[in-house]
Amino acid sequence: MKDIAIVGGGPAGAMCGEQLATAGFNVTLYDEHLAWEKPCGGGLTHKAISLYPFLLDSPHPKKIVQTAELISSGGQRARFHMNHPIVIYSRAVLNGLLLDRAAAAGCTTIRSRVTQVDTNDGRVNLLVGGEQKSADFVVLAGGARNQLLPETTALEAADLEMTQGYFVPTEDDHIKIKFLKQFEGYIWSFPRADHVSVGICGKMSKHSSQTLRRHLDQFVKDENISLDGARFYSHVLPSPQAHTLRRRRIVGRNWAMAGDAAACVDPITGEGLFYALRSGDLLAHALIAGQPDAYPARLRAEVSADLEFAARIARKVFCGRFLGGAVTTRMVQLLNHSATFRDLIRDVFSGAQDYRSLKRRMWAQFGITVAEFTKSFVVPGSCSSSTCKDAPGALGGGEPAS
Repeated sequence: MKDIAIVGGGPAGAMCGEQLATAGFNVTLYDEHLAWEKPCGGGLTHKAISLYPFLLDSPHPKKIVQTAELISSGGQRARFHMNHPIVIYSRAVLNGLLLDRAAAAGCTTIRSRVTQVDTNDGRVNLLVGGEQKSADFVVLAGGARNQLLPETTALEAADLEMTQGYFVPTEDDHIKIKFLKQFEGYIWSFPRADHVSVGICGKMSKHSSQTLRRHLDQFVKDENISLDGARFYSHVLPSPQAHTLRRRRIVGRNWAMAGDAAACVDPITGEGLFYALRSGDLLAHALIAGQPDAYPARLRAEVSADLEFAARIARKVFCGRFLGGAVTTRMVQLLNHSATFRDLIRDVFSGAQDYRSLKRRMWAQFGITVAEFTKSFVVPGSCSSSTCKDAPGALGGGEPAS
C-alpha cells in the first residue's frame, strides 16, 4: 500500500496527506476547489492549537479572540474572558495553509473533480476530470454529502444541519452566540482577519431555510450590523445523531473516510475543524502502521465516543428546561452571577472540558454555583460579572414562556 489517493482538500484531507507524504507514501490529493471559502465560523479551539501549534504560529492572516458573549432568546447577555484564545481563520486561508504544508511534505495536489471511485479491483480506480487514475488506497474527505462508494451511505437529513450567513466587511473583537427559543442550533458572529462571519445553523430535518433566514436577518437588525458589501452564503454540514456516530462504517478493505464524510463534527457547538484535523491525522498514522482497521477504534477513543454523548444531550441543551426556564437562558444568567459556572463554560469553549464528564462536574459544583448566584442578589457589590446589572431577578423572567 504505497500509492494513496485523497478525495477532498479540506483540513481532514490535507492533514492526512501531509502525514502520509512525510512518512514516504506517494500521495495525490484531488479537489475541485482546493483552497476555498466555506460558511462557518472558522474557529480553532485550544485543543486544536495545543496539538497543532503551527495554527497559532503561522504568519497567515488570522484573528486571535479571547472574549465571547452569549445571548439568550430573551435578549439577556453574558460576556466572559476565555482562559485560552480561539484562533479564527478565513477558511480559504486555513485550507491554503494546510494544503501548502501537504505539498511541502511531498503530496501532489490536483485541482480536479473526482466523479467515480471503484474499490472492487485489487487497486482503487478513480475517474478524475474524465481521466482514469488508480491507487492502492483511497481516503474520502470530500464533505458530508459526498457519496462516491456503493459501500457507504450518505448522511440523512437528521444527521445534517443547514447553515446560512454573511461575510460582512467589518471588524469586531469578540465572538457572539445567540440562542433562539425552541431551536436546535444558534446564530453566531465570528470576527476574522478582514471580515466578520455572521451565520446561523439549524437541524436540516427541523428548520426550513426560510426560518433560518428570518432569524438571521432579525439578528443582523438587532445587532445593527450593516450588510453593505456583504456576501450571502448557504451550505450543508454534518450534525450527527448518536446512532450514526456509533454505527457508521468509516473504513473498508482499501478505503476510509475522514472529517465531515465520517461525521466528525460536534453536534452541539458545530465545531468541525479540530475533528477534521484529528481524524485525518489518526487515519494517516493507522495507514503508516499498516493497520487501517485500527482507525475506527482510535477515532472513537479520542473523538467519537464524546461526540456520541454530545449528540444524546444536544436537544436538551437547546430546547430543555432547567429550574423553570430554558437551559440556554439559565446558562446566560449563571454566567453573569457565578464565577464557578463561568470557569466551566470557559473550559467548554476552549475544548478542555469533554462532554462525558461535564454532567458530573456540573452536579459536583452545583451547590457552589447556586450559592454564588444567590449571594450576587443578597450581598451588595458581590456580582461577579460586568454585565450583571442587565440580568433579571434570581432565576426569574427574561424570556417568553416556552
